Amino acid sequence: MWDYTDEQRLIDESAAKLLERNYQFEDRKARLEATDPWSHTVWREFSEMGWLGIHLPEDVGGIAQNIEEIAVLMRQFGRHLVVEPFVPTTVLGGHLLMNGAAFHVAQEHLAAIVSGQRQIAVAFSESSNRFHLDRMATRATSSDGSSFRISGNKSVVLNASSADVIIVATRTSGADGEERGISLFLVRADSPGIAMTPYRLNDGTHAADVAFRDVHATNEDLIGRLDEGFEPLDSAVDYACVATAAEAVGAMEVIMEMTTEYLKTREQFGRLIGRNQALQFRMVDMHFALEESRSMVAAAVRVLESSPQSRRALVSAMKVRVGDAARKIGQQGVQLHGAIGMTDEYAVGHYYKRLETLRTLFGDPDHHLGRYGIWSQAANHR
Repeated sequence: MWDYTDEQRLIDESAAKLLERNYQFEDRKARLEATDPWSHTVWREFSEMGWLGIHLPEDVGGIAQNIEEIAVLMRQFGRHLVVEPFVPTTVLGGHLLMNGAAFHVAQEHLAAIVSGQRQIAVAFSESSNRFHLDRMATRATSSDGSSFRISGNKSVVLNASSADVIIVATRTSGADGEERGISLFLVRADSPGIAMTPYRLNDGTHAADVAFRDVHATNEDLIGRLDEGFEPLDSAVDYACVATAAEAVGAMEVIMEMTTEYLKTREQFGRLIGRNQALQFRMVDMHFALEESRSMVAAAVRVLESSPQSRRALVSAMKVRVGDAARKIGQQGVQLHGAIGMTDEYAVGHYYKRLETLRTLFGDPDHHLGRYGIWSQAANHR
């Protein structure tokens, strides 16, 4: 996928041009320090460029592209450290609405996403489930089969404080650890019984813990069928894994470029430090890690529409390799810059912090190594 088609090249070039105008390093720092977690002006430009509907249907104003085009865009987001909530709204929220919501519900919300008028948060992570989507303490109970009460606590909900609606994963039947019995509900973010505790992640971006206390929902609010929400959620999270891995590739590319330039220009004791053979070997190792990450993202893109077993196995393999590469390149980039790499005024540390956040979003490498072990065997014995 890194050999772009003409259409993908246009997406890449237009994204680079817009983001270079709006995402100079000092502009991003100012945006992170502001009260609002993202720029309304930039979000409107995303809408005008068609990015908010890049993979959404044409009948809601989208342009019906695929995950390949999302990955092209996300690579540029990684190169510029974009903070706008594209993944929770368009990738996670858009995917779930497009593949599970009732037709009239999907049409309304998807059209509003494309126009930039609606933002989504997807609440599925809990402090006790350690990235396992089948372990849900949040419950939706019903006495009549049509009206539900949702109670529970969600952790690290991306874009929660800015979202208009929240898609919340609950258990409606079955035992903890069973895939069947997971249900997804779409509720307004200002519904009675919802309380949020916002905070900053390691890289300065925003998330929140969200408490649900007897929040009302009905059958009309279901995303997909009752008790059958696991696979739609699992698929959406895998899409988000690929999108954020492509973002990590972009961030790693910039660290490599910055470090290469620094080694070419920084002198110590009257000679360029880039002539040091030990440092050259370290740069070669970083280069191999980056190339492997590109290959793994490209491989994962190709299996997203295949069987769940193959998708889960290869996405998890990608998360392990890209996560390991992100840490290696981030740490080496900071270290090779010396003391200046540790300062908040220099960009390389911000890229490293973003990479550390990305490697744990939607499951850290340890979690995905275990998941790969399960699903690679299942895929090989179909």
